[in-house]
Amino acid sequence: MSANKEIYVMGLSGAKKITDSICKNLGILPMETTISRFADGEIMVRPEQPVRNRRITIVQSLSKPVNEKIMELLIAIDSLKRASAKEINVIIPYYAYARQDRKTLGREPITSKLLAKLLEKTGATRVAIVDVHSEQTQGFFDIPVDTLRATMLLISQAIKNISVENLTVVSPDYGGVKRARKIATALGVPLAILDKRRPKPNQAEILNILGDVQGRDCLIADDMIDTAGTIVAACKVLKSKGAKTINIVSTHGILSGPAIERLTDAVNTEVISDIYLSNSIESVYESNIPNLHVVDLGEYLAKIIEVYYSEAGSISKIYNLYGPKGKK
Repeated sequence: MSANKEIYVMGLSGAKKITDSICKNLGILPMETTISRFADGEIMVRPEQPVRNRRITIVQSLSKPVNEKIMELLIAIDSLKRASAKEINVIIPYYAYARQDRKTLGREPITSKLLAKLLEKTGATRVAIVDVHSEQTQGFFDIPVDTLRATMLLISQAIKNISVENLTVVSPDYGGVKRARKIATALGVPLAILDKRRPKPNQAEILNILGDVQGRDCLIADDMIDTAGTIVAACKVLKSKGAKTINIVSTHGILSGPAIERLTDAVNTEVISDIYLSNSIESVYESNIPNLHVVDLGEYLAKIIEVYYSEAGSISKIYNLYGPKGKK
């Protein structure tokens, strides 16, 4: 990529590594930014260079501690708005609260929309979200929003180590069928679906498998791994049905609670062969899970930013650069 001194990228505490990678690919340095906290925990964010009439891109992943990362992002947007920034683009590699996108029981909030409105009202002029849990999230915004897809980038890395000749793509549930079908079609391989019900949050029961996995190399594609209970249970069911190997591809490694222990045990007992996660949540670098491959999104997001600043081009064409090549 060519260096562009007119591109300004501010990386917040949830996205330091990915911001460095983005800026390296853009040929620029990250904006100098001071992030400090008062004794009582209040957050201060201040850009250390003028932003008047400039177009700024903020990068922040809303990972643990989620609510602190959200406040840090809102304060950063407010600081830029009050400093007369011309445009504030916000790239959110991991968008928190995306699972609270509808009411399933009485008196439940729709927090995904609440967060969208907070970003909008604070002063964001455009938002980009990577592999959001539900595409309907973009309807919560009244400003331009791009729901970016990074799954194919991870798949293209995974199939460097997996032969597609004996591959079956597995959707972990009915909600992921559309994503899994696109991958299976791109690779020219069969699709299987896990029939799952979720009696309560972070718990799931696998009732059946639709499709043949006997003797197959299986690739499970999901948007996130939280406690890893669901994904490990799915892998054990696939193994019991005769799957030869199981590889996991997931954009967001939330890895809450017992997730690291569960995944480590599943790899060590050969239930799972390899795991591919993006660096949308940077704590994956410290997880020390065996056979974990962390896929950097920096180059991909840098190309997205170039499209924003050029006011031309196509994000869809960027997807084509990273699409996996299946069987001929």
